[in-house]
Amino acid sequence: MSFSGHDFLVGITPDFFIEVKGHFESEVDEIFNKAGIRWEAMPPQPNGIVTPEATDRYDAILALGIRFTADSVAGVKRPALISRWGVGYDNMDTTALTANHIALSITPSSVRRPVAEAILTYIFTLTTNIVMQDKLVRSGQWREDLPVLGRNIKGRVLGSLGCGNIAQELFRMVQSLGFGRLIACDPYVDPKQLEGLNIELVSQEELFRQSDYLCVNTFLNASTKGLVDEHHLRLMKTTAYVINTARGPIIDQRAITRALNEGWIAGAGLDVFEIEPLPMDDPIRNCPNTVFSPHGLPWTEEITHGNSVESCNNIVTISRGEIPASIVNREVLSHSEFQEKILHFKK
Repeated sequence: MSFSGHDFLVGITPDFFIEVKGHFESEVDEIFNKAGIRWEAMPPQPNGIVTPEATDRYDAILALGIRFTADSVAGVKRPALISRWGVGYDNMDTTALTANHIALSITPSSVRRPVAEAILTYIFTLTTNIVMQDKLVRSGQWREDLPVLGRNIKGRVLGSLGCGNIAQELFRMVQSLGFGRLIACDPYVDPKQLEGLNIELVSQEELFRQSDYLCVNTFLNASTKGLVDEHHLRLMKTTAYVINTARGPIIDQRAITRALNEGWIAGAGLDVFEIEPLPMDDPIRNCPNTVFSPHGLPWTEEITHGNSVESCNNIVTISRGEIPASIVNREVLSHSEFQEKILHFKK
């Protein structure tokens, strides 16, 4: 394949060709070829951690879930951007990236709706006991054999731990569904962003006490790891559900396993886990009233297309000496070494 234009080179991390094979290539070809950008697949990286030699080969890197540690960027000079396909960046050492004058971008516009729809799917699935009803029919039983009835969501309290991009989209979607209250805990959100959404910002303890559906919508970092622990789960109503489509380690998995088995809460919808794939001997597999998905419930045709387009466009933007809108570590933008890279791309 021949390319025209400048010598800007992009590396695509090897996990793309396993986990998203067949769902990103056409967007990469179309967008990069149109911009005259060369790209190549990075070779396999040891232990799923990118080496500094591999990092320093590229002006930008399109990254899926592979890890970039402090060692991955130690002493590297060339790259200006790691463009994350998705929004979670717990596999990225952002402090090290900033110190080595590398920006990190994400794809908030592409994940907003698909993840919000996945959360809503869990809400309806848990509320109607649809998994149990399906098993009932398959076993030859019928309506009179239902052990419990479902419920309506009208009047219930929908709560979110975190009130950023995805949570706000969820709250927009449910405006007409009749929830009694929409509540969220997020010390960092600007209340002006929530105008017109009827969202009450509450304390963490009130969020857990009041929510009928507690949705986890926060990033995984040092302050949120294990945030949903035994203390918080014991605050919840015995009729409440926990839904996690964010990152598994935000919830103490031992604690929620006990909460489900002992009836502290009514059930859970979990798309993410502390260890992924979920080990076959993990006791959470045997918990009652649970619905699981393989960190893939939001993985629709739209999210794979949108993530591919948005992440590639972030790279095209940087190649022109411009700054993508969705930079995570914005403090890097003022570094003189980073500005020199941008100036070089402009020329």
